[in-house]
Amino acid sequence: MSDYTFTELGKETRYSDSYDANLLCPIPRVKARQSAQAPEYLPFVGVDVWTAYELSWLNLDGLPQIAIVEFIVPCDSDSIVESKSFKLYLNSFIQTKFSSMEEVESHLVKDLSAATGSIVEVTLYELGEYQGIQPISEPQGICIDRQPVVIDSYTPDASLLTTEANGSVNETLYSHLLKTNCPVTDQPDWASIYIFYQGNKIDQAGLLKYIVSYRQHQDFHEQCVEQIFLDIMSACSPTQLSVYARYMRRGGLDINPFRSTHSLRPPLFRQVRQ
Repeated sequence: MSDYTFTELGKETRYSDSYDANLLCPIPRVKARQSAQAPEYLPFVGVDVWTAYELSWLNLDGLPQIAIVEFIVPCDSDSIVESKSFKLYLNSFIQTKFSSMEEVESHLVKDLSAATGSIVEVTLYELGEYQGIQPISEPQGICIDRQPVVIDSYTPDASLLTTEANGSVNETLYSHLLKTNCPVTDQPDWASIYIFYQGNKIDQAGLLKYIVSYRQHQDFHEQCVEQIFLDIMSACSPTQLSVYARYMRRGGLDINPFRSTHSLRPPLFRQVRQ
């Protein structure tokens, strides 16, 4: 497992309520991808969609302002931002005065783009307008969680992935049973995972067992999704594939990695637990 002792994870937390961009801790994607044995080139496109539900600052009269924020980070950015440092950074806005929501957004774009080495899209929403932006729903597809399977492996096992010899299909399979662990603190991370594919029909029982096999796996959300994408591509050879994980929030942040052979952006929805 990679060494992340240089991050704030596992250390005593030092909170600041005064704006401080230096709180952001970048982690090079190439470092994180070493554990996934990713190839030198990226066999996918996509983004990481972060949602922050706990952003607040002061207007020039000292009155607290609040917003929900969506961040879109390209998967080919140089770095990801370690999530605890992201939370500390957002908390640093709490007692800082800004003239407008646009000024806050400008700081977020500048700081996160500098930290990741790529242009990060940032959109702030007032609470009333966010309701229709990311509706709570499920895409049309097949939930595989009721498969009659016996589970005996809780570490990733790509050999569980197989296809059925019955021609090409175009379908969406999903499971609410993905659970992984933080690579440093070992805290549990819970997610629903959506697999959109075209190609030979994936055996649903084997796919469910494969997803559950991540239950004791330690890695960042982004790397878990990338490894799942790579394993499905290798074992099942679909002609098209998208893998999208909607992770539950911790500290007011949810992280939702999306990797695809062909689509730059994921569908817009929130899973019911979000």
